[in-house]
Amino acid sequence: MKETMGTDLIITIVIIGIGIVLFIKDYFSIDTTSILIMALFIVAGVLSPEEGFSGFNHPATLTLGCMFVVSAGVFNSGILNGLSHQIIKLAKIHYSIALITFCLIAGLFSAFVNDSAVVALLLPIALTVCRETKITPGMLLMPISFSALFGGTCTLIGTSTNILVSSYAEKYGLAGFGMFEFSLAALCLATIGFAYIFFVAPLLLPKDQKGGNVLTRDAEKYITELLVVEGCPDIKKPLYKSKLVNDYNVQIMTILRAGSLKYSIGPETFILEGDIIKVLIPPKTLNSIRDLKGYKIKGDKKVDQAESEKHIYEVIVPFGSRLTEGSLRSLNFRRQYNSSVLAIRQRGEILYEKLSDLKLMEGDMLLILGTEAEVDVLVSQNLVVPLSEHKQGRTNYKKAIPAIVIAIGVVLAASLNLTSILISSMVGALLLVVTSTLKPKEAYEAVEWKVIFMMAGVLSMGTALEKTGGAEKIALFIERTLGNYDAQVTLAILYLVTFLSTNVLSSKATAALMTPIVISLAAAMEVSERPFLVAVMFACSLTFMTPVSYPTNTMVYAPGNYKFNDFLRVGTPLNIIIWIAAIFVIPYFFPFR
Repeated sequence: MKETMGTDLIITIVIIGIGIVLFIKDYFSIDTTSILIMALFIVAGVLSPEEGFSGFNHPATLTLGCMFVVSAGVFNSGILNGLSHQIIKLAKIHYSIALITFCLIAGLFSAFVNDSAVVALLLPIALTVCRETKITPGMLLMPISFSALFGGTCTLIGTSTNILVSSYAEKYGLAGFGMFEFSLAALCLATIGFAYIFFVAPLLLPKDQKGGNVLTRDAEKYITELLVVEGCPDIKKPLYKSKLVNDYNVQIMTILRAGSLKYSIGPETFILEGDIIKVLIPPKTLNSIRDLKGYKIKGDKKVDQAESEKHIYEVIVPFGSRLTEGSLRSLNFRRQYNSSVLAIRQRGEILYEKLSDLKLMEGDMLLILGTEAEVDVLVSQNLVVPLSEHKQGRTNYKKAIPAIVIAIGVVLAASLNLTSILISSMVGALLLVVTSTLKPKEAYEAVEWKVIFMMAGVLSMGTALEKTGGAEKIALFIERTLGNYDAQVTLAILYLVTFLSTNVLSSKATAALMTPIVISLAAAMEVSERPFLVAVMFACSLTFMTPVSYPTNTMVYAPGNYKFNDFLRVGTPLNIIIWIAAIFVIPYFFPFR
């Protein structure tokens, strides 16, 4: 028996190691990697099929799915969009007022509804303010993301990580967390964080001295492929004499000619019929390029009478979008959605691959040619979030009132211990459908299934560690190694390891790994597990150092025209400050004994 357990533990560690490599290398989408890990545990015999698939009916997974529906009920009613005019009017007064307004709204709403949805809602509003003022998007968007993270830590339903850790505690026979049990501790850290965001971050954030537009000049340049067709006035002309360069000031990157790619391009390079010219071009110039005789934007149709209402829209691919499942070609995007992607900006870098074969990623900015109705379809299916301009929506009070009442009921029922958060959120989701506040289809589409599959997959890691005794062995090793130190020092080290891990793994994967370990560690140290569990919650959610450490950071990466180093410069000091503060704040509210 001991030999079998030892073998299973080795297999478990190997599989988790494989999972970590896959998470870091990003070979597959995060949900695919999570399910692959679960499948490996089952195939290797570490977990039975019932144990492996138990993540799908885990309370954390079910609660999260129901809360997606409750959040959608609030957002779909337009109650927040109805406030957009007042937000824009207030934010346009001064940068400091805009910063405070957006950050407080992001923090407040993220405490009760999905933080990614909150940031998605605020993005076009914030960009509208930037467009109409001299505020640079880079000075506003990162603070909005960070504020949403602080807000999410304040309640049990603020982030999926909180729900996961609390559900794990209950699974181990421990008391789960109340709705506002750790709110005071979270508010202390949020106060410190907001002080940093308001007073220190503006000194470190990237500034555009010329200001003016929604994006800086670099962000306004996109990759576009132009096909030279018969009748082009530039055929057999050198680039320096062409209308393309002289009249439209585009930057030529490559020319694909007769199947061969020309990287060596100079002013004397001639343009020939059939050339596919890859250029960097501002979005505002694309509309006039489409009317330039002899050039055809690849993937674009010639606009005729039936397509005269097509326009160019800037959008972003949000977390959980189905567009990240493949390339535009494999998704058959143009035929399925009757619109064309003209250009892509990915991870803040210029990409040279063909657009149709480029695998889309969360946070990508797309330039889409389509009608307003076609783009609205993409938005309604949560495939993209519009950035071009903010349209103020009307509040549907017939839906808004019941949605708000139901959402408040879900929170109160759980906070007053009338029932568990799982039951209250499930009843709330059902009431939204029964009262026709949400249609069944809308409720189904509101669930971010990518997150659900990811959650179910990563839960198998914790289950495997628990079953094989790995969590206990790791805890005993930590206890022996750190046994001479105070519990507060152990907490500090665990917090540090956890928040560093979230910068290479997903927050949920980190929480699934750390939760069983810290529970076993608390038992070995004969101290309360509560401070360690709260540390895992906070460390997994309050991650600011990289644009990929949390979905909201990824969402603002491209629209803010950030570089990776911008997050390191602004986020690293904040992470260190919050880490030091948490070492003292958490034990104050959650004593070790």
